[in-house]
Amino acid sequence: MNQNLTAKTFLNNILSGTATGIIIGLVPNAILAAIVKLFDNPFAEVLGQMALIFQLTTPLLIGILIAQQFKLPPMPMVVVGASAFVGSGVVKFNQKTQAFIGSGAGDIINTMLTAAITVGLILLLHKRLGSLSIVLTPLLIGVGSGTIGFYLYPYTTGITKAIGHGINFFSELQPILMCVLIACAFATLIISPISTIAIGMAIQLNGISAGAAAMGVAATTIVLILNSWKVNRSGVTLAITMGAIKMMMPNLFRKPIILIPCLITATISALPVALLNITGTPESAGFGLIGLVGPLAALEGGLNPLLLLICWILIPSAVAISLQFLLEKVLRLYNRKEVFELLD
Repeated sequence: MNQNLTAKTFLNNILSGTATGIIIGLVPNAILAAIVKLFDNPFAEVLGQMALIFQLTTPLLIGILIAQQFKLPPMPMVVVGASAFVGSGVVKFNQKTQAFIGSGAGDIINTMLTAAITVGLILLLHKRLGSLSIVLTPLLIGVGSGTIGFYLYPYTTGITKAIGHGINFFSELQPILMCVLIACAFATLIISPISTIAIGMAIQLNGISAGAAAMGVAATTIVLILNSWKVNRSGVTLAITMGAIKMMMPNLFRKPIILIPCLITATISALPVALLNITGTPESAGFGLIGLVGPLAALEGGLNPLLLLICWILIPSAVAISLQFLLEKVLRLYNRKEVFELLD
């Protein structure tokens, strides 16, 4: 297991595992939820139900993938997954029905906190438990950390819901300004080490706030695709198209001017979100065009297909192409190859 672990590495491991777990756990239901409603037959209904059940495992997946980041052995790894699942609040006991009820994907921040506590205790105690570790690790560390997460849950969800409600409230009060700010924030975050998906889920963005967040991600995706087309290998552009946008992080840190076309595109693309009331969900907020999750959520929210095509593809593409010419050829702010060529 890890030696000489720094606080920065510990945090990065938590964030990396969380981001991957969220993608695996949420993408199937995010994509299928809108599609299965188009088909009125038993198989489509069962498929939708299976996707929902799969989504319930998101905290478990997050915990296991966080443990993997720390290179924990198999047994401690699944203990982290189980305790994260327990502490996430994805399954609750209903006093009236005397039954356990699962819904959603749990509170992401509480999932991360529970997993972090479990990993910390395993790193401190697992080897000291010796031959009893196979019994005491799940019993003391797994159940113990899950219980801590259970008691933290009401406070964590209270804070995250308050943040989400605040953002959603101001989005309704000042929709254009807030949509632009949210879109620009997520346009930046998508090529930073921070997971837009985790942030969207953690603060429970909803309505036009979620729509603006997803549009910001979509704007950066389109800018990177169009500018990568002639300066990178086709595999790099394809990977960006499929959602591997964070591979451009080195470019962000070494060539921060890359943000200029992303932010301008996000700003203009966010305007229709406010004007046409393009909505989303906490699950779709950080995905953008990845898996068509953002557009499908907007479609589910009532946006007609023609406007969906215009707002999600045509407007960002037109702005990105115009900026490509204006910033590089007219204003000569940068050379596209130097800024958008994938850096190691």
